[in-house]
Amino acid sequence: MENVTAMLHQPITVSLALQGGGAHGAFTWGVLDRLLQEPLLSFDGISATSSGAMNALALAQGWLEDGRDGARAKLKTLWETVGNQSSVMRWASATPAGATASAMMLQLTRYFTPKEINPLGINPLRGMANSLFDFERLRLESPQRLFIAATRVRDGKLTLFDNAQLTIDVLLASTCLPQLFAPVIIDDEMYWDGGYAGNPALEPLLYRCDANDILSVLVQPLQHAQPPKNVREISLRIVELGFSTTFLRELDTLLKARESLAGDSVRSWIGDRLNSMRMHLIEPGESLDSYSPKTRMNTRLSFLRNLRDLGHAQTGAWLAQHADVLGKRATVNL
Repeated sequence: MENVTAMLHQPITVSLALQGGGAHGAFTWGVLDRLLQEPLLSFDGISATSSGAMNALALAQGWLEDGRDGARAKLKTLWETVGNQSSVMRWASATPAGATASAMMLQLTRYFTPKEINPLGINPLRGMANSLFDFERLRLESPQRLFIAATRVRDGKLTLFDNAQLTIDVLLASTCLPQLFAPVIIDDEMYWDGGYAGNPALEPLLYRCDANDILSVLVQPLQHAQPPKNVREISLRIVELGFSTTFLRELDTLLKARESLAGDSVRSWIGDRLNSMRMHLIEPGESLDSYSPKTRMNTRLSFLRNLRDLGHAQTGAWLAQHADVLGKRATVNL
């Protein structure tokens, strides 16, 4: 870590784009934990979706309480709380008979609505989030600009809630899987998981933040070494594509916008901003190839810690390779 710190040379501020992906968000825990160990590295805006939003709030809340050490501690508390929280599904899957019951419960989501399966609307995240985050204080004092993504049900539009709009319902909306939970209602609008519309959204970091360096943290590989070979693998790959194509499409849109403005004799603010943007990316690569998308629901603490360690290692390797160019040039070629 000392060598990486020396490579940074001077304080660097980056904005973060944090992808969602259920329990795989523990990979981002490891990424952020490693980044927070660099005293010269600080954060401007954070655009986040689903479990990425949980990580964003933990970082901001912890930083409010005790700087970067507080952020590391709050991230640890968040994921250990997730791992230790009891649930019927996790208890049931501990035995062979229970595993069958767990599979049957998941199958029910194909035939029944969340209201029929969960008529009381119980969401374990509500109590956990209220115990971990001071939403009023975050609205007023967050040291980072926060942008939490949700998908508007009636038209699929991406909605980004900023610091001033931050509430427990915004977090629940960003993490609302429609197969398991009823839509979250905010100002008479219904919302689902933000991953369907922006996972993560780059636009607010580009146009509403100051940092020129944008670091995107993904929780699923952009590419797979092997193509899907059977019906199950094809089905799982389709699920993955549904949560990653919005990010790739936005990258492509930024590239086209920058190219279209390259020869413009009248340089606009947008053109200047696009040309000054430096994109960076940390993703799990082949280290998560062996995990099924279904493991996004695996909240066992040992599994979450394993993902944390993967994120920590990937980030350490990324910093060793790229820390000396942060603040100077992009490490992702759009």
